[in-house]
Amino acid sequence: MNEKKAAALYPENVSFQFDIPNITLEGYVTIIDRKKDMIIAGGYNIYPREIEEVLYEHPAVKEAVAIGVPDKYRGETVKAIIVLKDGKEATEEEIIAHCRKNLAAYKVPHIVEFRAELPKTNVGKILRRALREEALRSK
Repeated sequence: MNEKKAAALYPENVSFQFDIPNITLEGYVTIIDRKKDMIIAGGYNIYPREIEEVLYEHPAVKEAVAIGVPDKYRGETVKAIIVLKDGKEATEEEIIAHCRKNLAAYKVPHIVEFRAELPKTNVGKILRRALREEALRSK
């Protein structure tokens, strides 16, 4: 929804400057994702949350985050960073196959990395920015 339509529906205290909202016909507002987290690959806007929701559906995935990493052909490409559940195993190929079944082709991660843990804030939120910065340094 664009800013003008949002302002007409919620004129006093609503700002979607950094968020990507969805407003239903009934007037309910949900935040789809943050603009700064959006991945732009080959001209497509990809919302990491959608990819992460699919990753969490895999029975071996405990935690997951999707980030955009530089790609010389597409601008950015999707990288999934995953922590597996204790006692579970999965391969990069299995994760990609799972995503192919549940996502459009341009949203499927091209890179899958497994880790023992993800960096988090004091309240337990995954530090996506730190992971992006790390990916940029390693290029």
